[in-house]
Amino acid sequence: MGQLTGGGIRCGYHGLEFGPSGRCVANPHGPLLDSLRVRSYPTVERHGLVWVWLGAPERSDPESIPDMSFVSRAPATAFSKGYLPTLAGHLLLVDNILDLSHADYLHPATLGGGSISRTRARIEEREQGLFVAWHCFDEVPIPIFKPLLPSPDTRCDMWTEVEWFPSGVMILRAGAAPAGQPRETGIDTWNAHIMTPESSGRTHYFYCNSRNYLVDDSEYNKQLAAGLRAAFELEDKPMIEAQQRRVGDVDLLEQRPGLLAIDSASVRARHMLRDLISAESALTAA
Repeated sequence: MGQLTGGGIRCGYHGLEFGPSGRCVANPHGPLLDSLRVRSYPTVERHGLVWVWLGAPERSDPESIPDMSFVSRAPATAFSKGYLPTLAGHLLLVDNILDLSHADYLHPATLGGGSISRTRARIEEREQGLFVAWHCFDEVPIPIFKPLLPSPDTRCDMWTEVEWFPSGVMILRAGAAPAGQPRETGIDTWNAHIMTPESSGRTHYFYCNSRNYLVDDSEYNKQLAAGLRAAFELEDKPMIEAQQRRVGDVDLLEQRPGLLAIDSASVRARHMLRDLISAESALTAA
């Protein structure tokens, strides 16, 4: 409830001003005492986003920020972004991107078609997270890709790849090429889904999209942005918020849920995150 100043933030109640280090830099009521301090956080601006490290400052590592350089490369006519405050825990939103077979049922008119459900996901644990890939061959293209191929009846090879980072960032790449043709000849998209938790039941959901086709077509860009927002806001969001109401404020894995093969990546991500939290808690306690 304060105001930004040239040198920091001024408290809206008594006028004390604090600089980027957290130290008080202006006190209209007396001296600048060492006790007048607020917590500050290591912060980096990169890829059009503000990245904040909330843990111990000495453990902040800007190199751990995921590579989203596709955002900087994309022209305005081939880039869109959005934000959805969501009444659900961020792990349910992570589950949504790590199990994309839901697209066959929740988004049948745009992203569905059955190809992902028919394809076994390849899952790879990496140093900084988890990689999941669905590579579909000689398939009917998903609805949004059909108009972009040589003809609506063209069979194609499709790829959908997700890289999950424990920070809640997921980078999704999806595209298609006529069956048997090199991937480089096809249409390709780069997307980011970023889940920033506010509390156990509220999440700030940021997303963005860019592509390698029709890059100068601003009208198509508007249509694509509207279509993606409709899918996320009118289909994903209500479903995930309903999941949250159903699950309640519990640890999902501790409830011994019935698990399917399509849950493998989500379960691995939850275990990896739990291990990282335990390790960080031990360091903090030490």
